[in-house]
Amino acid sequence: MISVKALAKAYRRRTVLDGLALDAQGGDVTLLVGPNGAGKTTLVKVLAGVVRPDSGSALINGIDVVRHRRAAQRGLSFLPQAVTFDPRLNCRQLLTFYARLRGVATQRIDNMLQRFGLQDDAKKRAGELSGGLRQRLGLAVLLLPDAPVLLLDEPDLSLDPPWRGRLQQILRDEARLGKTILVTTHLLGEWEGIADRCLVCEDGAMKREIDPHRLREQFKS
Repeated sequence: MISVKALAKAYRRRTVLDGLALDAQGGDVTLLVGPNGAGKTTLVKVLAGVVRPDSGSALINGIDVVRHRRAAQRGLSFLPQAVTFDPRLNCRQLLTFYARLRGVATQRIDNMLQRFGLQDDAKKRAGELSGGLRQRLGLAVLLLPDAPVLLLDEPDLSLDPPWRGRLQQILRDEARLGKTILVTTHLLGEWEGIADRCLVCEDGAMKREIDPHRLREQFKS
């Protein structure tokens, strides 16, 4: 699970997170929505242990991501908004690298290649991949370690509509296994009726929760 309390972060004089609080439970797909600059990306980076907050607490499965960053990171997997890979390595090589990094059995590599439709591109270098294929490779890396907490920052922007639908189904399947899934997105209409919860972030704080089955209507209001 994810638990955030009174989280604050500022860059020079600009406040990005202003006392933000959030809880996300295992078994749920939780959406985090809001305008650009609301603090969504900073929040997931704090949870992933990439950005250090100025104050407040952020726990991953009860482990503080600031005080015990590496221990917390072992229980999560993070897909950033801009996915980048070494352009010289091919898909299989990259998955092999991340499997060794996370202590994952190499048998999962073929499973991930198949799950994300990358079998025919396994020997293609990352520098040769289209944006959609690169994003699918990022998703394969995300699910490679079978982590109990998944953090995804705008995962659907580079995917075509069929793969956006497949991503949603994959995340629903992962949630049924008891995983905690937090997704930031601007594509509200495509997530309507898919997520279990939807939280609205504005001005660095969590303002309200809206019905995930009426996203477009409630968010406009």
